[in-house]
Amino acid sequence: MLDRLLSTWHQPDHGLWEIRGPRRHFLHSKLLARVGLDRAIAFAESGDATALAYELDRHRRLRAHLRTEILDRGFSSQLRAFAQSYGSARLDASVLLISRYGFLPWSDPRVVATVETIQRDLTHNGLVLRYTTSESEPNLDGLHGSEGAFVATSFWLADALYELDRGDDAIALFERLLGLRNDVGLLSEEYDPVAGHHLGNTPQAFSHAALVTTALRLDAQPAGIVRTLAEEAS
Repeated sequence: MLDRLLSTWHQPDHGLWEIRGPRRHFLHSKLLARVGLDRAIAFAESGDATALAYELDRHRRLRAHLRTEILDRGFSSQLRAFAQSYGSARLDASVLLISRYGFLPWSDPRVVATVETIQRDLTHNGLVLRYTTSESEPNLDGLHGSEGAFVATSFWLADALYELDRGDDAIALFERLLGLRNDVGLLSEEYDPVAGHHLGNTPQAFSHAALVTTALRLDAQPAGIVRTLAEEAS
């Protein structure tokens, strides 16, 4: 796996969302390349992977390079946020994961600004879109028009709000997302917040995995909000 990462990290790709069109240097892909490298280094440093140890200096240099590259090329002063790809002026909800991956602390001003920008400019009726789309201009994905709000990325925003000490906002968004479940408690891939119905694959495991992650995070709240909501639902 590490050999594969080392041979491909510098190449453009189609990103987390498998976007159609030309390959790009998607920020999320670069973040995960650094995550993979960082975990491989930790594995080698633990003494459980002696075959990796002889290249540790090389791997550490590359890890440092990736950090510098992401910070230099990934943050858009125009957006006041981390952008979808290097040199882009488009937003992408996947960058909400930047602190969860351990790349920067939640308190970093660039992370705070990114969360605020996404909440303001990449939401539809308070729910988060995957990335910027337009009805009037060609879209990055080669498709025309807009799409529904993405359920998993909306949970990611709730996570981010909680980590930024905006617990009330996080809980309010979490409660709203729970309210989108159908009559048997399942979620779809996307949701149309205007028409009020599910869109895309139903049920969608990605949405439910994000729900569980957010529930575990919010359950640390003194009020035990998740347990209370679960009891009400039952």
